[in-house]
Amino acid sequence: MRLTRRIAAARFAAPVAALLAVLVFVPAPSWAADDPAVQTVRDLYAAFTAALKDGPGPLPARVEAVGPAMDKAFDFPAMARVAVGSKWASFTPEQQAAVTDAFKRSLTVTYANRLARAAGGKFDVTPKVEERGAQRVVATRVTAADGDDSEVDFVVNAGNRIQDVLLNGDVSEIAAQRTALSGPLKTGGADGAVKFLRQRADGMLAAKPTP
Repeated sequence: MRLTRRIAAARFAAPVAALLAVLVFVPAPSWAADDPAVQTVRDLYAAFTAALKDGPGPLPARVEAVGPAMDKAFDFPAMARVAVGSKWASFTPEQQAAVTDAFKRSLTVTYANRLARAAGGKFDVTPKVEERGAQRVVATRVTAADGDDSEVDFVVNAGNRIQDVLLNGDVSEIAAQRTALSGPLKTGGADGAVKFLRQRADGMLAAKPTP
């Protein structure tokens, strides 16, 4: 399947990570390891590759395998806050914590689910980061086994944790998550968002593997 800029943000989640899964990890030049933003991305994909060394396995096992790496690499509280938008300020601390936990679990299950969708290919990291104020962008190119490739960029914050993932420079993971949460937030507020995120994760875990 050809990934192009015409892919809508709301559909970004599934196709982009189909290319990010089971990819052959291609290390950047050794000096790139000195940049903590680049190292964050490299460590994440090294963990993904390790989790798949014996094949994809069942989804719950993949979730357990990649969960710690994702928790270390992604700034889930910041991502949840941006995905919720202006309603975040009206939530109690307990509601914010519940939404963050549900968001983290949902995104972790989503990424673990994606890992079984592609094979072969390669993953190249550009060692030079692009400064964007307090944030830095780590550019990567993902090439599928059939030769199709896409630019996948990681937006890393001052704490060297990922806050967004961009397809071809302008299709945002956070924008897709914000679109998905808009309905549940409008009808059910924080509780609606938590319910939606939990049901989405549970649905993926309960689904039968594709033969």
